[in-house]
Amino acid sequence: MFKHILVTTDGTKLSAKAVKTAVGIAARLGARVTGLHVLPATTYDFVGDIVTTRLLTSAEARERESGASETVFKDLDKLAAGAGVSAVGKCVTADDIFGSIIAAAKKNRCDCIVMASHGRRGLAGLIIGSETHKVLTHSTIPVLVCR
Repeated sequence: MFKHILVTTDGTKLSAKAVKTAVGIAARLGARVTGLHVLPATTYDFVGDIVTTRLLTSAEARERESGASETVFKDLDKLAAGAGVSAVGKCVTADDIFGSIIAAAKKNRCDCIVMASHGRRGLAGLIIGSETHKVLTHSTIPVLVCR
């Protein structure tokens, strides 16, 4: 069925559930897993009522990606090793989170995306938006959502 699963993670408890699910599926199907963490390319600084933004340089982005890789993929590495699943984690820097997820799935020839959702509805969902919903809407491959 699935041979290569992309799982998105940010190191939170909720995304840990998605990682556990992806590794469990991969173990049963003999698939491999690629973990993806998307870091924002823009920083926001708040000084009183003023918000300033700054785009990270390439060197800053690489440094943040390296630091995040050391921590955010610990669960993936541990679970995959215990289940005998081949897994690799990748960090990317971009402000287009859902687009980066879909692009990574395509680039890595994944045939399934596993991700978590906070399940925000109503006004909170409208204001904050949902990267999961955007991936569901635009993905051409199956997406499994964990809550």
